[in-house]
Amino acid sequence: MKPKIILEGEQLEVTITRLCHQLIEVHDQFQNSVIIGLQPRGIYLSKRIHQKLCAILKNKNIKLGELDTTFFRDDFRRKELIPNKTNIDFIIEEQNVVLIDDVLFTGRTIRAGLDAMLAFGRPKDVELLVLIDRRFSRHLPIQAKYIGKTIDSIESQKVKVEWQETEGKDRVTLLTDKD
Repeated sequence: MKPKIILEGEQLEVTITRLCHQLIEVHDQFQNSVIIGLQPRGIYLSKRIHQKLCAILKNKNIKLGELDTTFFRDDFRRKELIPNKTNIDFIIEEQNVVLIDDVLFTGRTIRAGLDAMLAFGRPKDVELLVLIDRRFSRHLPIQAKYIGKTIDSIESQKVKVEWQETEGKDRVTLLTDKD
């Protein structure tokens, strides 16, 4: 079966812009809100969201952080996981946190992100933004408030998100185990 392209190029850019406008409707100028991207792949989306929000709002003071969930994962000892860098140089206490990841699949990475985030304080509110929601694959009762695109997929399929910064192109593809 041929890989199916879900988003690419201009479609991806329009999706990111739409997500930014949805965030602005809720968080206004981000005076009491922060953005945290989950390592390793959510940081690329969070940087794009942050960059676009700063441009739209003409506000360079929107706080952006990167959070590593490696040691908070429930499969930490089962897989060979390579820790990433956490970079949060602000207090999240009493802030509205927008947690960002590229793909919401089982919900386990988000659960680990919530646990890891609490080391930086107790937020007022936490919302989840994802580029792709694989809605029928949850192992935990977690759902995103902001969704770029929802897809129906089976367990054996994989969503591959490619970013200009790392792979040289912006594209989201649905792969089968044979691809």
